[in-house]
Amino acid sequence: MRFCDEQDFGFGWLDQDDPLRRTSHALVAEGGVWLVDPVAWPEAEVRSRELGRPLGVLQLLDRHERDCVETAARLGVPHHVVPTARIEGAPFDFLRVARSRFWRESALWWPIPRVLVVADALGTVGYFRAPGEPIGVHPLLRLRPPSALRRVFPEHVLTGHGAGVHADAAHALHRALRTSRRRLPAALWSAFRSRAS
Repeated sequence: MRFCDEQDFGFGWLDQDDPLRRTSHALVAEGGVWLVDPVAWPEAEVRSRELGRPLGVLQLLDRHERDCVETAARLGVPHHVVPTARIEGAPFDFLRVARSRFWRESALWWPIPRVLVVADALGTVGYFRAPGEPIGVHPLLRLRPPSALRRVFPEHVLTGHGAGVHADAAHALHRALRTSRRRLPAALWSAFRSRAS
């Protein structure tokens, strides 16, 4: 494990040994800390407690159980699964990314400081990105990228797979959404190469 996405509003941690590069985040808001799709790591939990009182665990994707249930129980906080409405006391909104029998996902939009957190619809690791893309749409969503993400212009994009994008993030996001169909063959080839290596 290693820390990543170190910002004034929180931090992330990335499982380097996992081929999926699972990434979790602690978001600090108004003296409290919200954990997003956490993979258990004692160092991250200690650090998050130092930043504020734990307020909740947010699971943004139905299949991202990871260590959400155990972490919420250990911290004594609510576990919110694929939230769709504003949570009392939280400064976040939730955007509908996918709603089907096979895929339920919400993205977290924090208007100030313009942070977008996406569990699986976007990623920065090789199997998400076509060559030259800092961030890519999930291969299974490239034909119909989530339209809700077009409404936001983040300064930071955090993902559930790979380190976030902090430079020119809005441009990277909108380019990924705009070119997702056209760049599908290149992304599939990139995914194949990243799985093979």
